[in-house]
Amino acid sequence: MIHPYNYVTPQEALSIIQSNTRVFIHGSVCTPLHLLHELAKEKDRLRNVELVSITLKGDIELDKPEYVDSFHINSLFVSGPIRNAVAEGRADFIPVFLSDIPDLFINKILELDTAIVQVSPPDRHGYCSLGVSVDIARAAVDSARQIIALVNPLMPRTHGDGMIHTDRFTKMVFHETPLPEESYSSKVGETERIIGRHIAGMIEDGSTLQMGIGTIPDAVLSFLGNHKNLGVHTEML
Repeated sequence: MIHPYNYVTPQEALSIIQSNTRVFIHGSVCTPLHLLHELAKEKDRLRNVELVSITLKGDIELDKPEYVDSFHINSLFVSGPIRNAVAEGRADFIPVFLSDIPDLFINKILELDTAIVQVSPPDRHGYCSLGVSVDIARAAVDSARQIIALVNPLMPRTHGDGMIHTDRFTKMVFHETPLPEESYSSKVGETERIIGRHIAGMIEDGSTLQMGIGTIPDAVLSFLGNHKNLGVHTEML
């Protein structure tokens, strides 16, 4: 396939990352696993690279003990893939409201040298979308000195404040790969179902719901099929 853009190999893209710098990693289902696995191969070249993120998904590899001298994860939300690393002292956790994180980047309290994001392919005007996880990534790409973009044709194109022009990218890598998925419903057991049924019984028709992450929220949702006129106000679905 011939692309009108200057796509490079993962190795060339990641070569712009240097030791003793801070790198933002796009999170949730936008976690750029392809580039993270390639970044792991750079462990002998790099030292003390701080990786800042929220809600990483999938096997990120960099949380394992053999990478501790090269990469240090500084998480603003402890998701499953890094929970053990935080508990064992190989990674840090900063408790912070989601709404406060953009200010940390913009005001250079957490100054970003590089941002690694996964985006949709550019449109005919050269604009990509940050896809299904804009959250703090908008502030990250606005603040980082350089940006590495993983362009994935399977990334849904979303509208709103998630557009970024290819001129802003320092390096672009093209790679088609399914987005990571996680099903909490498959982990719901009898205890969660009992709790979910009880909570659902307390919810009135016409209520507005804010749902969290995990088996309990999924269990509650499974018992709301007969409710009417429910609204949803949430940062994620």
